Amino acid sequence: MEITLTEQNFDQEIIQSDLPALVDFWAPWCGPCRMMGPVIEAIAEKYQGKLKVGKLNVDEAPGIASRYGIMSIPTISIFKNGDVIDTVVGAVPQQEIENRINNVL
Repeated sequence: MEITLTEQNFDQEIIQSDLPALVDFWAPWCGPCRMMGPVIEAIAEKYQGKLKVGKLNVDEAPGIASRYGIMSIPTISIFKNGDVIDTVVGAVPQQEIENRINNVL
């Protein structure tokens, strides 16, 4: 299950998470972001219990987006122990994201 991330819950849900976390930086007006939606949902289901998956709307949480230097969306970042350890920009195949996740788990 995906978590809806906000300025208020980001640090608690992602930075302080015991599990590695994947964050999808997106916006509703972004076509490639909408294309990635089902991929992110599938990853959330497949890795449930091993990986925390969240979506952050960059229009609603600009402070978080700027903290991580998000310049274009979709940007998918993988966090471990509170740090970004991998980032993918743009719409990519699910397998590419899974390969990167598997390098972290």
